[in-house]
Amino acid sequence: MVGGIGQMDRGFIEAIVRDVIASRLCSSETAKNTDCSGVLAFVPKLVVSISARHVHLTDKDVRTLFGYDELKKMKDLYQDGFYAAEETVMLVGPRRRMLPTVRILGPTRPETQVELAFTDAISLGIDPPVRESGKLQGTSGCVLVGPKGVVELDHGVIRAERHVHMNKNEAVFYGVKDKERMRLRVTSGGCTTTFENLLVRIGEGLKLEVHLDTDEGNAADLEHADKVELLNSAKEIAVAA
Repeated sequence: MVGGIGQMDRGFIEAIVRDVIASRLCSSETAKNTDCSGVLAFVPKLVVSISARHVHLTDKDVRTLFGYDELKKMKDLYQDGFYAAEETVMLVGPRRRMLPTVRILGPTRPETQVELAFTDAISLGIDPPVRESGKLQGTSGCVLVGPKGVVELDHGVIRAERHVHMNKNEAVFYGVKDKERMRLRVTSGGCTTTFENLLVRIGEGLKLEVHLDTDEGNAADLEHADKVELLNSAKEIAVAA
């Protein structure tokens, strides 16, 4: 039928649906004290990234390991201001098990942190807890070996909790608050995997991005995914990538 819904562009229909959802969210409890200007024209772009094993260093540990003050940027990461450095370190665990070249990510931090997948931890011979980034009390330790020195950590090794970064407009769109939980549904080759309890991390200047570790990404065959959806568990609002 000419002019009927069957001839309407799918993108146009999706835009209408998003506008309705955003309009409802901006009048809901979630949007109180939130600036909703521009939300109706806002269409979130979902990025899902596999976060491979890596290390965040303090300024002091950079000097100890490499003999100079500043990391050398190799490439920018998706989140503005963050980058993969040229530098790598060797991680050494109990009984001299090791991972020879683990990438450093910048910028530097107030406390050194090592992030591993479960398989990495098994290879290293340790059992680090699943933690939110920066929550390091009572975590595992290891030894970092660089070209100029060695750093012995009595704590700081974690399996990073799966999480999603977003800014305040994206949070309004989904109807979530900082530290709440969401779900990620990945469909690949006809098989669907759902990751529960993604930690929501809201911040100024952040872009919508889910971080999974290598084990999680491989389990869901993320590289060959046909469809990826981020869902608000309470409201079942989803945006597909």
